Amino acid sequence: MTAPLCAIFRKHLKSRNLKYTPERADILNAIIERDDVFEVEELLMEMRAGGYRVSKATLYRTIKLLQEAGIINQALFDARQSHYQLIYGKAPRDYLVCIKTGRHIEFSSDDLVALRDQLCRKHGWDPVGHRFLVYAISPEGRDQAD
Repeated sequence: MTAPLCAIFRKHLKSRNLKYTPERADILNAIIERDDVFEVEELLMEMRAGGYRVSKATLYRTIKLLQEAGIINQALFDARQSHYQLIYGKAPRDYLVCIKTGRHIEFSSDDLVALRDQLCRKHGWDPVGHRFLVYAISPEGRDQAD
């Protein structure tokens, strides 16, 4: 999967007259290896711990470019931090999110995909993906004092 994503990212960068640098390649590879929801600061710490020399500014700029290229998207799970996930070539990822603990559970639903497709057809649109977040209170969240 690395080669196609690299090609997609290179094409996007070229359209913006930007270069595919080793740092940008390292960031893309780190995201591909995670294949999970991540925070930028968390990714930065993991990359630095792994011996990568990447600046915070480069990481944030690359995250923005990866979003523009349709490789990752922002998945907000709480008010404190933005979370991102790899989406290119992936089936939609939907989540239940506890508003008290921040815990999240990934799920998939054929019914939800069918509803998305039905809504798109009704309006003459072509579905290409979706993001569905359900905010709720988990059993652990109910046990927490307010």
